[in-house]
Amino acid sequence: MRTSSLTEQEVGQLRAQTKGTDKKIHFNNAGASLPPDVVVDTVVNYLQEEATEGGYETEFKYKDQLENTYNLIAKLINADKDEIAVVENASTAWGLAFNGIDFKAGDEIIISEMEYITNLIGFLNVKKDYGVETRVIPNDEHGNFSLTAMEAAISPKTKLIAITHIPSTAGSMMPIIEIGKIARKHNILYLLDACQSAGQVPIDVAEIGCDMLSVTGRKYLRAPRGTGFLYVKKEVQDKLKLLFMDGFSTPSVSLTDYQVRADARRFELYEKNRALTLGLAKAVEYALNIGVDRIWQRIQLLANLMRKELATIDGITVHDIGDEKCGIVTFSLNGIDSANVKSKLAEKHINVSVGLAKSTLIYMNKNHLSGIVRASVHYYNTEDEIRVMCKELVSLFKYLPSNK
Repeated sequence: MRTSSLTEQEVGQLRAQTKGTDKKIHFNNAGASLPPDVVVDTVVNYLQEEATEGGYETEFKYKDQLENTYNLIAKLINADKDEIAVVENASTAWGLAFNGIDFKAGDEIIISEMEYITNLIGFLNVKKDYGVETRVIPNDEHGNFSLTAMEAAISPKTKLIAITHIPSTAGSMMPIIEIGKIARKHNILYLLDACQSAGQVPIDVAEIGCDMLSVTGRKYLRAPRGTGFLYVKKEVQDKLKLLFMDGFSTPSVSLTDYQVRADARRFELYEKNRALTLGLAKAVEYALNIGVDRIWQRIQLLANLMRKELATIDGITVHDIGDEKCGIVTFSLNGIDSANVKSKLAEKHINVSVGLAKSTLIYMNKNHLSGIVRASVHYYNTEDEIRVMCKELVSLFKYLPSNK
């Protein structure tokens, strides 16, 4: 279904609802987006009520809105609210799912070369603890993931397919729907890291066919830091071990036994920051009101323009390859360290990030990259901002010794 593009008037209104856009050109949305003012106000106002009315009392007052957080997240990813757990971040969500799997010696995990550092540590940990092996499916010379190679790697030992949809230090994307079809065909658990995806790309867990999905709030959802959620398919919840429990996750307790919750909130603990939870809900609602399809269309437009503009500058190499690309644009400047580029741009009130080798270790080592500049766009960015950044990048070359 085709959706209408965000108009310049709408973009202007969205920027007016985000104080930070007046002060910075923010191309670090893959790190943490600028939150809308309404999200900030939601968090601050709740904290102020806690300070005057009491924490438990304020929670009771807002119990319906807090409960609605699960409905909004479920709508965002086309899930049931009983399949959602609200947690602190994507790493927590991913770890709860991954470490809840009952791994045994000889089990195998299939991954891509684009896995994030936290996930790689998890794979190494289960190898040390249980003797679980990891099989890496590399991208081809065009930067595309091989579905044929993945299916050929499946064996009776394959316990899990774990995929990062959008990597931390590259602009490519994994074919997550096609991977899900293969996982279902072979009845293999499928864990999807959607840390960079939610809020940027439409996510439909029913279409993807994943069993578990981890998300952070601070990136493309524009939620506060310290927020995230975990999706666990109903049929899979009882298959995962709980890493910790309290009276919230196990409401039925006797002196001899206990019973865990019948929904995904079994993966939560009672004590969490309710102000941040409401901030997450408001951010999800904000994205839904705009339309994630429209957000994705705008992000693609801006990212494609940025790559095109960067490619015209002598001395800049754009590293993004693959048939499908996202809002993360990675590049390097010949003769200039990426950290120095970030620092110089910051002096001009332009935010970018540095993608370190360890963040996506397999991919970065394979391509002999020690670090890259990462500029990530969001719908509130503008074409003029891209051109301003490119102009500043050109000016950096004049500081090289060969140009003096």
